[in-house]
Amino acid sequence: MSEIPCEKNAELRQKILEFAEVLKTEAHKLGEHGLDEQDFYQSGLFRGTIERIRGQFSASMREKRDFVALVLAHMQDGGYIADWGSAGEANRHDYFVELNNGRTAIIELKGCLDGNNTNIFERPPHADEFIVWSVCSNPGADPRHNVWSGIHTRLSAEMIDRNQRIDGLVVWDWICGTTARPCPKLRGAEDRLTDIGPYRLPPPCIYLFPGTVPSVRNNPNPRVNTLGDVGILDAMHRCFGGEDAEINSVGIEVAHRGIETVRTTTIRRNGVVQKTTDPTPIRRS
Repeated sequence: MSEIPCEKNAELRQKILEFAEVLKTEAHKLGEHGLDEQDFYQSGLFRGTIERIRGQFSASMREKRDFVALVLAHMQDGGYIADWGSAGEANRHDYFVELNNGRTAIIELKGCLDGNNTNIFERPPHADEFIVWSVCSNPGADPRHNVWSGIHTRLSAEMIDRNQRIDGLVVWDWICGTTARPCPKLRGAEDRLTDIGPYRLPPPCIYLFPGTVPSVRNNPNPRVNTLGDVGILDAMHRCFGGEDAEINSVGIEVAHRGIETVRTTTIRRNGVVQKTTDPTPIRRS
């Protein structure tokens, strides 16, 4: 039992660690910088190069946005949604989707869910539905750690503390189903892959959240949405061949313990508890 069916590729992680060590000790032999080994490392050239590469990877959202655009265009072409578009830089969300029933879904695009950026979101007033989409392009990341960190540590606390309703979460990117992140949904079922542009994608991992914001006095254990309640997630599920037994339900229960507000987060899949926590205080610095 786990937060998400997939897990990090331990073999790949070990290779990353080993190659990092080789790079740190052999980098001075690369290129035509004209420095000996001691001068190379003392000059700051190596550290500066690593920081530049790191910044280029982390700062660029283009590949993530291209991926989302391909997915949404594919869904529109297949008749699963009516229209979609970028919300633009002036808004605090990323995409709007017009569903076939006329409802408006808003998508907030996030990374691996384990960073403080996950806490920054605002449900706009015109949203009939509001979901978070995690695109984690780091092949060495641990999806189980990231999903639990995102759902319990960050999103549930923000929902309660700021009265922000999130209808659901989708965890899905172009690394899913590759060697870097094997997908258990594909074991013996390679026909479940969908070809979109350069990508071959397994069905997305979908998490349904409570339909209302948890509140100690008035709503301590709200009902979790069904797939039919969140049209954008239902459309993704149907378009990419998801199975109902793969849908995750996230229960959030709140209570007072002394002067603190605590919440208990429980993830269920196919009716079975995959992970739960003891009541955890909501704390803000």
